[in-house]
Amino acid sequence: MKWEHLLLIILLIQGVTSCKPSGNTWSMDVYETSASGNKLQQIEPEVPSGEAILLAINPEKTFQRITGFGGAFTESSAYLLNRMSPEKRKEIITAYFSEQGAQYSLTRTHINSCDFSLSQYSYAPVPGDRNLEHFSIDEDRADLIPMIQEAQKTSREGFKIIASPWTAPPWMKDNQAWVGGKLLPEYRDTWARFFSKYVSAYQKEGIPIWGITVENEPHGNGNNWESMLFTPQEMTDFVNNYLGPTLEKDGLGDVRILGYDQNRAELKDWVDVMYRDEASGQILRRHRHSLVRKHLRLFPRSIAVRAPKSAGQAPDSDRGLH
Repeated sequence: MKWEHLLLIILLIQGVTSCKPSGNTWSMDVYETSASGNKLQQIEPEVPSGEAILLAINPEKTFQRITGFGGAFTESSAYLLNRMSPEKRKEIITAYFSEQGAQYSLTRTHINSCDFSLSQYSYAPVPGDRNLEHFSIDEDRADLIPMIQEAQKTSREGFKIIASPWTAPPWMKDNQAWVGGKLLPEYRDTWARFFSKYVSAYQKEGIPIWGITVENEPHGNGNNWESMLFTPQEMTDFVNNYLGPTLEKDGLGDVRILGYDQNRAELKDWVDVMYRDEASGQILRRHRHSLVRKHLRLFPRSIAVRAPKSAGQAPDSDRGLH
């Protein structure tokens, strides 16, 4: 075996509760998933040349709890799958969600359109519809919802779904555009109820939403696709005063609210604002989770999420579920 070609090694401690260690040493099995075709295949690894690598595993010392691994459900991927033969479609869904495949356990999808959509759309397309009387998820019924439902049928243990908006409808924003701009203060309550309606509508389709992020990339994305800007204080105020109370009032208090859905830049600044005092972080604490990003040293009790890219993405792409 060439160690440089190894993509993933999972070390499983045999019988932690029953086997007896010999001194400070535990026996272990080695499983490999590699470019050569192994998929969690138990192997007998060759001893690498040169100085040996020492791995110290202490099952008594724990850190973050890993909620899951997975990828993104997007309109574009669902659209393409729908145009394949039933056999090929089943093969792909099986590869990602079955026991014989990757067994994805944590996934993401978009609220309104995103950069992996066929066009720009919103579930509330009528300008000035403060009461969301024209709210509808019909845009997702042709491709996206059937893809998720098929994955649900394939997955034996099920998977969690995080839903994220790239932007509010343009008529709710100060620049009246899909890209950039901020949520107008007079529509904060409407936008909070938009989340609640979305979660409820998907529940009626048999698709429970485990968590939501307040905004995909609140710093923006260079004006390349749908976006809406938030400062740390604006997001904290929106969650505490509008989104959190609305979800709880509508019986959706178990939906996790995840903040700062961005890369690592300025992460500490966001945490300092979101948890500045008891009042500023009360809703985020009540909804159990706060940040899903990569600087886990700041959050010794936070969940750790790391996921592959969407199907068909280039290996060096930074899109998809993070």
